[in-house]
Amino acid sequence: MRRAEQPSRRTVLAAAVAAAVTAGAGPAAADPEAPVTTDTADPARAVPARTADNRAWVSYGDWYGGTAKGTRAVAGTRPGLVIAKPAGTADYTDPHTGTTASWDYGTWTSPVHRLAVPATEAIVSWNARTPAGTWIQVEIKGTYTDGTSTPWYVMGRWAAGDQDIRRTSVDDQSDDKSTVWTDTLAIDDPSSGLRLASYRLRLTLYRKPGTKATPTVWRLGAMGSDVPDRFTVPASAPGLAKELAVPRYSQETHKGQYPEYDNGGEAWCSPTSSQMIIEYWGGRLTEGQLDWVDPAYADPQVCHAARFTYDYQYAGCGNWPFNAAYAATFKDLQGVVTRLGSLTELETLIAAGIPAITSQSFLKEELTGAGYGTAGHLMTVVGFTADGDVIANDPASESNEAVRRVYRRREWENIWLRTKRYNASGKVVSGTGGVCYLYFPARPSAAQRKALAAVGVRV
Repeated sequence: MRRAEQPSRRTVLAAAVAAAVTAGAGPAAADPEAPVTTDTADPARAVPARTADNRAWVSYGDWYGGTAKGTRAVAGTRPGLVIAKPAGTADYTDPHTGTTASWDYGTWTSPVHRLAVPATEAIVSWNARTPAGTWIQVEIKGTYTDGTSTPWYVMGRWAAGDQDIRRTSVDDQSDDKSTVWTDTLAIDDPSSGLRLASYRLRLTLYRKPGTKATPTVWRLGAMGSDVPDRFTVPASAPGLAKELAVPRYSQETHKGQYPEYDNGGEAWCSPTSSQMIIEYWGGRLTEGQLDWVDPAYADPQVCHAARFTYDYQYAGCGNWPFNAAYAATFKDLQGVVTRLGSLTELETLIAAGIPAITSQSFLKEELTGAGYGTAGHLMTVVGFTADGDVIANDPASESNEAVRRVYRRREWENIWLRTKRYNASGKVVSGTGGVCYLYFPARPSAAQRKALAAVGVRV
């Protein structure tokens, strides 16, 4: 059904993944440091203190304002970054295929972003198009509150397809102050008071030598957060009764299908949830895109989502930014990973027609009506009842018809927002602290823009 007792990304995820292959991807280690400039266009700094700080680069001015080597900004209805005249050529040995190939590349480095919320964790997400023969690498370099800096951490090597490279996170990245756990950069000892004060992001765009192909990156950003440790959270008052018409898909109906992607459908809560919201916004896959799926399988688009969110290092489909990036491969969609601070914020999104995919962990007895316990599970929140209870499309259901669930508001709010909990063995482990994926139109309506701004997401 889910990855049983999957370790926390904050503390012990390393025990759940294979030994890392950290061979460099060419220029990432060799490029000289980009000049330090300071980003001052941060609308989040003008709002009251939050537990999360989002910054995204999305406009032509954003891309033009970074430090480019072999890349250039392009204008249009969806501004982005592309390869211009490559900065050089580098070899990359794919650790999951053993294949070594040469790639032309260009880089782009963001200005420094100073966090309004000095952070214990940071999650980077991106939206891009990578035609055949191209891929991207995304990195972050932070400055600590003690004035020292992290190395450049690789937060993903990514392509929409899997014919050129295997999309992958990178393990064994640490400097004894912070560590990358798959998709999350975390301070090793938050109790020390050390935090990330600022960061820069770096993109490296790759293409086969001698070709004109290029990735196009439309969105790049990071969410830094410092959510206080807590077993319980304050209760919020109901404020909305509304339900969105989001398609319903069960991961359980795919049990045993394509076990090469995280042991089959029983573990596909994340891509199943992603596919529900993608189709809510009108995203559809063609027959040609689905012709690799066994025609005997129902809902082949769920199998497709699993394959194209799969992280070959993590050996699973639950890499948060990879899911957001997959959603953004559909026409006119954006995807981000963020944290929300309350069900009130989630109500704000639902009121504007924006569903959310939430990450939570709980014992069976902590969520009435679920019928299971989990150390890590994704659901799609589609609305609220008149009593304020949560309406969720829960993919951990035996059929598509059974996916719609109503969960008690107070129980659901606590299991989603807490950062500490007791597992089935009575051990104190981590919760996700309000993590969610948000997928929304590339050109949102005024109401949608207002709702996203209210929860700290720039569009």
